[in-house]
Amino acid sequence: MLTFLFVMHGLCAITLMGAITHQALSLWWPARAGNANFMARFRAVKAANYTNAVIVLFILTFTFGAIVYPSYRIGARVYMENLKMSAVVGSFEMKEHLVSFGLGLLPAYWYFWRQPLAPQHETTRKLIVLLLALFVWSAFFVGYVLNNIRGV
Repeated sequence: MLTFLFVMHGLCAITLMGAITHQALSLWWPARAGNANFMARFRAVKAANYTNAVIVLFILTFTFGAIVYPSYRIGARVYMENLKMSAVVGSFEMKEHLVSFGLGLLPAYWYFWRQPLAPQHETTRKLIVLLLALFVWSAFFVGYVLNNIRGV
């Protein structure tokens, strides 16, 4: 059962990473008319369509992570501490903080993305999406590296 939950946590994290990346790139690097290459199509999404998906995926990923968290604390973290891998253990502590900040940012994210979009909040939306994208990407990389060092 634990393996299933880890896999679900990973799948939700990858899906969340894709959704927030689409949204961030469409805001910060919008596609120009006439471009039809892969990156232009990747950025040519309607950013507002990703709001609910990002919120649901963030909460699902957080929930699955919270369920499997005790097994990491008991298994993998003790192993890494015994090997004096304090930087690796500390990176997971940073991941916990960033994900918690992201969870706290979700109500503001929802508020500024609710329809109809207020034009005066465009910069705020961009910054919130950028923060969430940075939190999600860094959390994914830290989790990936730690799992490769010592999977539970």
